[in-house]
Amino acid sequence: MSGTEGGGAGGGEARGEVPGGRRFWAVRRVPAFLVAAVVLGAAGLLLYDVAAVRAHQPAMEWRRRLTHELATRPLGDGWVVGGAVVAVVVGLWLVLLAATPGLRSVLPMRPGRAGLRAGIDRRAAALVLRDRAMEVSGVQSVRVKVGRRRVNVRAQSHFRDLDDVRADVEGVMAEGVRKLGLAREPGVSVRVGRPVKK
Repeated sequence: MSGTEGGGAGGGEARGEVPGGRRFWAVRRVPAFLVAAVVLGAAGLLLYDVAAVRAHQPAMEWRRRLTHELATRPLGDGWVVGGAVVAVVVGLWLVLLAATPGLRSVLPMRPGRAGLRAGIDRRAAALVLRDRAMEVSGVQSVRVKVGRRRVNVRAQSHFRDLDDVRADVEGVMAEGVRKLGLAREPGVSVRVGRPVKK
């Protein structure tokens, strides 16, 4: 696509955040359920085996084998190293899940009255902005991608000067982003070109 490109709406300027406009935290039910199920199963099995040994019953085969393997295998053994790597990776993954908000698809909006928090899905925001861009004279088709820090607009114009169309789209996008009421307004990048002739 040939055309002109502009930063638009102060795309290169730093944008301030509204207090209380923090990202939403994901519930993450599936990882929590999996970890709880594994811990509960392992703890229950170990508790049963310990209770059986205290009742003068022989320990289960898996615990005897595991104890023997841990006592006889060297630390440089492939299975020991592999198990340690898997444990570290799983642990780092769980720490990352616990320390990051998640829900990257939801953009926080300015806080309302009584501490009410709201958010808008990126795809919904992209559809709203796309509809506004389609109202610009000369625009034939538009693709809008909304990120946390930037809105990328790719438009095709079948008539009018490309610079004029780009300026109009930039103005409409700047107003549209403002009206979305986001806690942190993203910059806008607009590119306008001609449709490819078949």
